Amino acid sequence: MSKHALLSPSSSHRWLNCPPSLRLGQKYDDTTSSYAAEGTEAHLLGEYKLKTLLGMRAKDPTANLEYYNEEMEECAESYATYILELLEDAKTRCSDPLILIEQRLDYSKYAEGGYGTGDCIIVSDDTLHVIDYKHGTGILVDANDNSQMKLYGLGALELFDGIYDIETVSMTIYQPRRNNISTFTLSKNELYKWANEVLIPTAKLALDGEGEFKCGDWCVFCKSKHECRHRAEYNLELAKYEFKLPPILEDEDVEEILSKIDELVSWASNIKDYALQSALRGKQWHGFKLVEGRSNRKYINEEEVIKLVKTNGYDPYDHKIKGITAMEKTLGKARFSELLSDLVEKPKGKPTLVPESDKRPAINTAVDDFKEN
Repeated sequence: MSKHALLSPSSSHRWLNCPPSLRLGQKYDDTTSSYAAEGTEAHLLGEYKLKTLLGMRAKDPTANLEYYNEEMEECAESYATYILELLEDAKTRCSDPLILIEQRLDYSKYAEGGYGTGDCIIVSDDTLHVIDYKHGTGILVDANDNSQMKLYGLGALELFDGIYDIETVSMTIYQPRRNNISTFTLSKNELYKWANEVLIPTAKLALDGEGEFKCGDWCVFCKSKHECRHRAEYNLELAKYEFKLPPILEDEDVEEILSKIDELVSWASNIKDYALQSALRGKQWHGFKLVEGRSNRKYINEEEVIKLVKTNGYDPYDHKIKGITAMEKTLGKARFSELLSDLVEKPKGKPTLVPESDKRPAINTAVDDFKEN
């Protein structure tokens, strides 16, 4: 049996928006990364911490964790504490709430062969709460209308709807390294409505290799992103502007380009990476060749360098204060906050133009300030 379902929760954002990508991606080998491995280990540690806190027997995995560090320890402990707080809150509404850890959740009733693993499930009378731990820092994960979380919710309902009088499904993303706790709540009937009207027909299209190709942020994790013709055509639409300077373009033209520019940059980067990796395997690209890139000098033997520099009366070391991240890792988050919170500030970030859907508040420009005065 495959380790992951074909219609998996983690890839659902992609196959629900671009159904044909499911079958298209099958011709590519599965790959992993150090980030994924680190995330898996963080889940193992979090599971152990939570079970220990709940008085369950569990084996400490720390000795076998390749990516274990103080930050992972703190994240796992904070996750376990957060779940315990949710459980205590559930007890205020239910005398004996049920908690399940690393529970298999099957939603194959709606998407053939579909299943996943819920990090934590809490059932308390009329409320079903699904919690998913995210260890990554690259992408801030939002629980709002999150398809992965809704699939977990459906799988959990398959287990408990009928046994409990569930009316509400809450879904929470716990992402400690981004200081992100995001919760999305909807009624059981709303979730079933989504399953019947959206999930069932789209999952069938995906399995049949049918439906329309569609580009979006879900392309980032698509196996065929380097060679997808639809993605290429979508991004090359910008060529109609012939890369004219902005003053020549109408406002509507600039706005259309802005809406696509991030995807265009991502696509171009993917193409360059694909072409390079193919060339390294022997592929010949007409008009291009492999050369050595720029490199920096490095010491062959640092200990010998230190010895010789000291012998000649010089200091080989660069003495400076640790950066905030390094200092926080040295002291630990709690001790760092205790000692240095009054000596750390976060300056305003550099202005950047983003879509209106971005959650960050808009900043005032000089023109706005003038109007207010």
